[in-house]
Formats: sequence, structure tokens, C-alpha cells
Amino acid sequence: MDLTKLKQQLQTEVDTSFLYASIAGIQTDQNLKRVLESLSDIEKNHANHLLQKILISDPNWQMPDASSRARFQLRLGKIFGYGSIISNLSGIEKQFAQNSIQNKLKQGEKPTGFEHNHLNIIEAVNNNAALNVSGGFFSKFESRHKSVGGNALRAAVLGANDGLVSNMSLVMGVAGAAVSNNTILLTGVAGLLAGSISMAMGEWLSVQSSRELNQRQIDLEMEELDASPEEEKKELVLLYQAKGMNGEEARKLAEKVFENPETAKEAIIKEELGIDQEELGGSAWEAAIASFILFAIGAIIPLYPFLVWDGNHAIYLSLGSSVIGLFAIGAAITLLTGKGVWFSGLRQVIFGLAAAAVTYGIGSLIGVQLA
Repeated sequence: MDLTKLKQQLQTEVDTSFLYASIAGIQTDQNLKRVLESLSDIEKNHANHLLQKILISDPNWQMPDASSRARFQLRLGKIFGYGSIISNLSGIEKQFAQNSIQNKLKQGEKPTGFEHNHLNIIEAVNNNAALNVSGGFFSKFESRHKSVGGNALRAAVLGANDGLVSNMSLVMGVAGAAVSNNTILLTGVAGLLAGSISMAMGEWLSVQSSRELNQRQIDLEMEELDASPEEEKKELVLLYQAKGMNGEEARKLAEKVFENPETAKEAIIKEELGIDQEELGGSAWEAAIASFILFAIGAIIPLYPFLVWDGNHAIYLSLGSSVIGLFAIGAAITLLTGKGVWFSGLRQVIFGLAAAAVTYGIGSLIGVQLA
């Protein structure tokens, strides 16, 4: 790293330490105050380490004070609330972690799994209701895993919706071109099979990739736990403190957890990574199968009338069946979104019929041109 970048990084460390200490100074909760002061001290140590590197090339360089930008942030926080400062510190910690990982990879070293620990701690501090900050909190990070049931439900609802809307649009487009029933059926079945396979494959890849990412994170943490158990224990103490325990309770709990290697691993995985080992992102095959079956069921709804009817009778029955199916899917989506049943159901019907109307119109124009 060149001298200019080292000096910039030093200033960032100084500013980060200053902001941690400043927010700690307004805390009424002594436990959170100690956690923030500990983070400030850690950043001071980082700053001192960087200063020693700089002094090799520039012996006259001195430790800088907090920048005017950091002081301005603090003044704004006093007026509008400290949520923006917490958000900024989270972003800085995330960038520190990414830079650390990139530097280690460039030097041929393996990431240790500790790189995101400060980010995890500041997240835990923010999530603690005792944190005396006002203004909007930065968005909580979405859990990196979903339950098996959650994956299946999501895949089922979205799969059925995609199957119904896509095949209804396809069937209406072909019907608009005034082709024979056999052509409509062939097109609909092809759309059903192609869509079902595509949805299942996409869902499998999505869930499996999530599982592999979580497993990779666990492997890194376990390697570091074996190499530096005391360091990992200290980080666990800080995480417990950030969640509301006092220092003594946090240390006792961490000591108890580390009495058994298995409980230590479980605690590290749960507290630092937020991963449920029993699920690890859900079942990829369950999500894929549910997606395949529900897409096929959705795709059959607008198609089956053409098996027993033809012409306008089949089109009207297809549209009527699709409206019922769309409303039912919209109602099912409320299980995921919490919106009103009528709102979600009618919205789904409107969007689905709009798509069908567009493709039917295009099919009609193509049919006229062909004729």
C-alpha cells in the first residue's frame, strides 16, 4: 500500500474511533457504553499500527485529530439523531472487512473468518433497544438463510403464479391467432414443461448456492476457532455484551459455552454467522420439486378447457378459471407479505388479465397478417 493510502486509512481509523467514543459518551446503559468504548480502543490500536508503518517512510508524520467531516457528522447527529452515524460506521466496518479479505487473497493467505466480527458487533449494538440513538436505524441485515418450510412455501406460491400467468399469456396469444385446438394444446404443454423445468432448476441453484455459501462461512469460522479459541471467545463476549448482557454475565456465558467444543461451535455459528445448522439455507430439492409441481399446476389452469371445448367457449372458460386461480394465488401471497386478501387477490387478477389481453391482441394481429 502506498503512503497516501496509508495516511487516508489512518484518518479513517481515527475518525471511526472518535465516533465510537462520542456515541459511547451519551449512553446511559453502561454495558453498551463499554462495548462502544472497546470498539473505539480497537480502532485506536489499528491507528497506532498504521502510524508505525507511515513513520518508516515519513518520520515527521504525527497522529491526526478527528477530521472536520467526522466532527460535522457528530454535530448533525446531535440535531437529527445518531442513526446516520451508526449506519456510516456499519458501512466503514463492512469496507474494512472487504479490504482485509482482498489483501489476504492477494498475498496468498486464507481469510480467517474474523474479518466481519466488528460489523457483527456494531449490528448487535444497533439491534439492542437500549441503544440511546434517535433517527432512522440502518436497515437490519436480512437473515442469510430461510427455513425449509419457508423455501417450499415461497417456491410453491411463486411457481404457481408464474405457471398460470405465463401459460395463460401464451395460450391467449396463440388463441388470438385463431389457430386449431391441437396447436393451442401443443403450445400450452410445451410452455408447461419448459417453464416447470426452468423454474425447478433455478430454484435448486438458488437454494444450493445459499447452502454452499453458508457452509463455506462455517468452515472458515471452525478453522479460526481451532487456531485461536481465545480470540474467538473474546469476540463472543463482545457480541453478548452488545446484545444487552453486562460484562460479567457475558464472560460467564462465553466460558460456559467454550467448556464443550461442540457448544462453542454452535454458538459461534449462531451468534456470528446467524446460520441454523439444521437448515443451512433450506432443502434445495424440496424447493425445486415444489416449484416444478406448482408451476405445472398453475400452467394447467388456463390450458385444460381446450381439452374439452374449442373456440370462444374454451377461451371464456380458460379466462374464468384463470381469474379464480389468480385470485387464489394473490390470497396465498398474503401469507408472505401480510397484505389484505382482497387487495392482493384483485391486484393479481388485474395484472394477469392485462398480460393475457396484451398477448391475445398481439396474437390476433399476427393471425390477421398470416391470413
